[in-house]
Amino acid sequence: MKEALALALPSVQGQMENLAVDMGYTPGVLALFYKVAIGSGVAPLVIFMGVGAMTDFGPLLANPRTLLLGAAAQFGIFATVLGALTLNYFGLIAFTLPQAAIGIIGGADGPTAIYLSGKLAPELLGAIAVAAYSYMALVPLIQPPIMRALTSEKERKIRMVQLRTVSKREKILFPVVLLMLVALLLPDAAPLLGMFCFGNLMRESGVVERLSDTVQNGLINIVTIFLGLSVGAKLVADKFLQPQTLGILLLGV
Repeated sequence: MKEALALALPSVQGQMENLAVDMGYTPGVLALFYKVAIGSGVAPLVIFMGVGAMTDFGPLLANPRTLLLGAAAQFGIFATVLGALTLNYFGLIAFTLPQAAIGIIGGADGPTAIYLSGKLAPELLGAIAVAAYSYMALVPLIQPPIMRALTSEKERKIRMVQLRTVSKREKILFPVVLLMLVALLLPDAAPLLGMFCFGNLMRESGVVERLSDTVQNGLINIVTIFLGLSVGAKLVADKFLQPQTLGILLLGV
């Protein structure tokens, strides 16, 4: 009986979907949000443009050694990917290689996590987005005790000063050169980094201050709302409440 129902239900569901389409019913507003915001990849790109418009690369250009701090995110990404493959190897939780896109959680970057998982593993998009943004929100709670444990009170009182004054020309050339290098070496990452560099160029050029202010505030907030609705549309119970979700949350830690 159960086997008969298992075979019959998919065909009945397909017939009902075809009937709904024939009667003129649309997929619904959430499905349209998902198709436009995430299916096309527009929302993460626009958010990256806003982040670029809010970013000041002056301290980085004055002290390039701080670039090494960003390597910590790459270690987190590879550690998460290896963790997913390890869980799959021991048969604890099944993860395919494309689903190892959950490794982007280790970078603690919400828009990138949504963009990459939407391309490689759309079925895990909801769980990956929830994990990425949850751990990003926990950073203010996790960071202070770790910082107090690894530094002395005297070290925490050190006042950091900018080593040198960065010229406006350097700030304008940096996003342009960065985009050219990314397009040549990592073309798949060019859309994300391109929007990021474009937003930063708007900030540093100083000739489109009104547009830069809009991108930093109004636009990024509006897109974030629709991005949240689109991700929420993927949190269907039968897909979200799976052992894989627990594995994703565990690997995110």
